[in-house]
Amino acid sequence: MKIVVNLDVMLAKRNMRLNDLSEKVGISIQNLSILKTGKAKAMRFSTLALICEALDCQPGDLLEYLPE
Repeated sequence: MKIVVNLDVMLAKRNMRLNDLSEKVGISIQNLSILKTGKAKAMRFSTLALICEALDCQPGDLLEYLPE
């Protein structure tokens, strides 16, 4: 089972840079970059909620399940 974070896709759809998102949600660029590159092992719901609010999207827009 693999969960893919499509943060880069949503940033492109919203014409937003990672730096802009970092400022809006108060999360470091380094932590957002870990999410963006798929290297994150976990994500807090509060972080997910902040990102969804800033990008005006739903959690399903950011997360995708890929069966093995």
